[in-house]
Amino acid sequence: MKRLLALVLSLSFLLPALAGEPAALFDGKTFSGWEGDTAGVWRIEGGALTAGSLEKKQEKNDFLATTKEYGDFELTLKWRLEGTEGFVNGGVQIRSKRIPDHHEMIGYQADLGAGYDGALYDESRRKKMLAQPSKEVLAKCQKPLGEWNEYRIRAEGPRIRLWLNGVQTVDYTEAEAGIEAQGLIAVQIHGNATSVVQYKDLKIEEL
Repeated sequence: MKRLLALVLSLSFLLPALAGEPAALFDGKTFSGWEGDTAGVWRIEGGALTAGSLEKKQEKNDFLATTKEYGDFELTLKWRLEGTEGFVNGGVQIRSKRIPDHHEMIGYQADLGAGYDGALYDESRRKKMLAQPSKEVLAKCQKPLGEWNEYRIRAEGPRIRLWLNGVQTVDYTEAEAGIEAQGLIAVQIHGNATSVVQYKDLKIEEL
């Protein structure tokens, strides 16, 4: 009986490993595992992927993307946005790809800033909001510009869910055929704004 109990206890310690542990997407120090304009747009400040300036306008959208593609996963990260003029906005691309010979990416985006916190946008494809929180829901989780926020993004089959600062804002199920269910993860700074956006503590668990 004691041997059986010991075996059960030993196996229980294996369960977290079998279930999978979140892995860091960004080491806080280097661009390892990422690609994009790291010479002119993206930099690392305070352990965060950073783009933009409060003195100079960002003319066009720009994205820093993973070199690996992901399908079903749960992603958590922190983001901060500040700005003085223009469309002060950013976003987290999932299941996305770069458009060849173009600065844009195509795919789902967990939007942030410019009144779209907690919303799911279809970047450069259908070019529309797919789902977004009500004013009542947003009032529970939205923080003032310049404060750190937390995103939790879960993509599982056709279903995509978003949580902003612990509050679920989106529960969307894709009904259209032919939409990519795998792709790159990327972070965005929106163009036509004088702003700074930062992303840190990016962790992913593949499902």
